[in-house]
Amino acid sequence: MLLKDKVAVITGGAGPNGLGFATAKMMAEHGARVVIVDLENARPAEAAARLGEGHVGLVANVTDKAQCLQAVADAVRQLGRVDVLVNNAGITQPRKTLDISEADYEAVLDVSLRGTLLMSQAVIPAMQQGGGGSIVCISSVSAQRGGGILGGPHYSAAKAGVLGLARAMAREFGGANIRINCVTPGLIATDINKGLIPDDKKAGILEQIPLNRIGGPDDVAGPVVFLASDLSKYLTGVTLDINGGMLIH
Repeated sequence: MLLKDKVAVITGGAGPNGLGFATAKMMAEHGARVVIVDLENARPAEAAARLGEGHVGLVANVTDKAQCLQAVADAVRQLGRVDVLVNNAGITQPRKTLDISEADYEAVLDVSLRGTLLMSQAVIPAMQQGGGGSIVCISSVSAQRGGGILGGPHYSAAKAGVLGLARAMAREFGGANIRINCVTPGLIATDINKGLIPDDKKAGILEQIPLNRIGGPDDVAGPVVFLASDLSKYLTGVTLDINGGMLIH
């Protein structure tokens, strides 16, 4: 049990077919008590209940600092501590550069980048008090290759910002035994992209992936659990690619 007695907070984790819930489920299986933080209409309490007893669902918008602080305070009040944060909340939009509106830009960067900062700010004091912790930020292969399959340039920019933010925080908080790392998933089959890849394009996409398949949520959850656990206790500031070989560098 890699996360026995650990408390893990996962943002955007309520969707049953998403990376966040797959990670929550795997962390629970490895002994963690999980706190799922999501919007009210995502029903995080119901998602936490699906994990079994002892897990918590909290409503918060990660773009609102007061709500982030309250969610972390509630997690500490109910479970005593926070050892792990997974900054998973994010949205994407299939836009071309000239079609990105100011509202599009603000929406995508607010959730992925501002949300990562605000939740990290909220949880780091609790980790400092507890003697350390692990923060895992979900970036994307699109941040590395200059665009992905579905997301627009503003999505790439947001996810590239996550990489820079995580590396800077890793330098700042290493002395407090707080490790901060990123994963960069490639094309993963989740609800966020369901039905968006036409069958006639799928074969061409698979030709770009040496493992010759689209990833599943568990393919991301496993590496996130690794980075949250003591198996990776000498890793901080790293970017772990999870893309089936789509990008080899």
